[in-house]
Amino acid sequence: MSYWDPIPTVWACVEGEPLPGLSEWVPAYNHSWDACPDVWQERNWRNVPGPFYGAMTDSCWVGRGVAPDHILYDDEYGLEFVYRQPRTPEETHRVMAAAWQDPMEGFQCDGDERWTPELVREWWRDRGRVREWAVALDRTWSVSKDEDEDEDEREAAGGARAYVAYIDDGLADYLRGYLFWLAERRPPAADEPLPKL
Repeated sequence: MSYWDPIPTVWACVEGEPLPGLSEWVPAYNHSWDACPDVWQERNWRNVPGPFYGAMTDSCWVGRGVAPDHILYDDEYGLEFVYRQPRTPEETHRVMAAAWQDPMEGFQCDGDERWTPELVREWWRDRGRVREWAVALDRTWSVSKDEDEDEDEREAAGGARAYVAYIDDGLADYLRGYLFWLAERRPPAADEPLPKL
């Protein structure tokens, strides 16, 4: 699968109930995604292109508690960002649950209206910067110092390793599918060529 559109799941969730096991994170899906519509300019440069992104989030480090395969923290301010876009309804619920824990309302899901093919390709050309940052983060945070204080850092270091692995294998295919989606607003048929990055 090269690209899966999570937005229909987002809007279905707004009207419905969270998936089993996530209700403790999202007691009611009544969040308005339009609360902070101008966060695009403040988005974290580490966000992978796609509909979801984090900008000026809080620094409480709660997102990985519910969406560890999608959310990571920066080492400057502890802000949260999306390092892997959701690919299933359950993953979408998890990213939404992570976003709804943020009292700063710094997450948004309007990336499809913001990303352009040129911006996606520019992000991909600069992926070495992101990869280098994640490698350094893993190196710093995986070192055990104080058993209690650094437990969250050691856990997040696993996210940094996952991000590097994704950049190395899988992210290019996703982004080619996303480029197709941005141009056509539909997933590609099995025999359709995907755009180049």
